[in-house]
Amino acid sequence: MPLKQLTQQYQQRVDQALEQLLNNTSNIADELHQAMHYSLFNGGKRVRPLLVYLTGMALNIAAEKQDAPACAIELIHCYSLVHDDMPAMDDDDLRRGQPTCHKQFSEATALLTGDALQTLAFTALSQNPHLDDSLIVPMIRVLAHASGAAGMAGGQALDLSATGKNLSLQQLKIMHEHKTGALIRASVQLGALCSANTRSADFEALDHYAENIGLSFQIKDDILDIEADTQTLGKQQGADINLNKATYPSLLGLDGAKKMARECHHNALDSLSHFDQHADPLRCLSEYIITRDH
Repeated sequence: MPLKQLTQQYQQRVDQALEQLLNNTSNIADELHQAMHYSLFNGGKRVRPLLVYLTGMALNIAAEKQDAPACAIELIHCYSLVHDDMPAMDDDDLRRGQPTCHKQFSEATALLTGDALQTLAFTALSQNPHLDDSLIVPMIRVLAHASGAAGMAGGQALDLSATGKNLSLQQLKIMHEHKTGALIRASVQLGALCSANTRSADFEALDHYAENIGLSFQIKDDILDIEADTQTLGKQQGADINLNKATYPSLLGLDGAKKMARECHHNALDSLSHFDQHADPLRCLSEYIITRDH
C-alpha cells in the first residue's frame, strides 16, 4: 500500500483512539475538555503515531497493540506544542493555520491543557489492554525519558537559552536531538517494544534510523522556515530568523543544510538494509521528510 494511503489509514486509526480517550475525560471542566480537543484535532500530520505503526509493520506486530503508544506519543507532542506556543516560550499566534491554544482560549487554559494532555499520555499507556505489564513498564520509561529533562523538555530549555547566541553545529545538533529527535526516537522505540520478540539488533537498527530521520526532520523544518510561506506552513514564516535563532541554514547555508538532510536520509536507509519489504513504508517516510513542503 502506498505511503499516502497508509498515512491516511493510520491517521484515522489514531484519531479514533484519541477521540475515545478524550470521551473518557468528558466529565471534566467544559473549557478544558474543549481546549484539549482543539489542540489534538487541528490538522496535525500524526508523524509520530505513524512511526509507531510503521515500525510495527516492519516487525510484523498487530496494529491493535500499537494504538495506545501511538496515542501516547501524539498526546505528548501536542502538549509540547501548546506550551511551546505560549507567550513565555515562542509567543506564536498560529499553529497549523489556526489560532494557538492560548489565543483561542486563554493562557491559563492553555497551560492546563498541556498538563492534561501530558498526563493522559501515561494513562493511555498504563491502561492498555492489548499489552502485558512487562511491556508497558519499559514503554512508560521510554516515554518519560524522551519527554522530560533528558529529552524534549531539556531540549526546549537549551533552545530558550540559545536564542540570540552563536551556536556551533554540534551544539545545535545536541539541542535538536533532545527537543525534536527524542520524541521521534521514542516513537520508533515504542513501536518496537510492542513485542517481546523484537531482537536487540533490530531495535538498535531502528533506533539509528529514527535518530537520522529526527535530524533530517529538524533540518527540513529550518529550510521550510526560509522557503515556504506562512499560508503553506500554517505558522508564521521566518519565525526562527525573527527570533535570531541558530538554524542549520544559518550555519551551513541553504545548500549545505539540504545536503545534510539528504545525508541523514541515506543513513536512515542504510540502517534498514537488513529489513525486508515490510520496512518499505519507513523508507518512504524518510524520503517524504526531506521532500515535504510544509
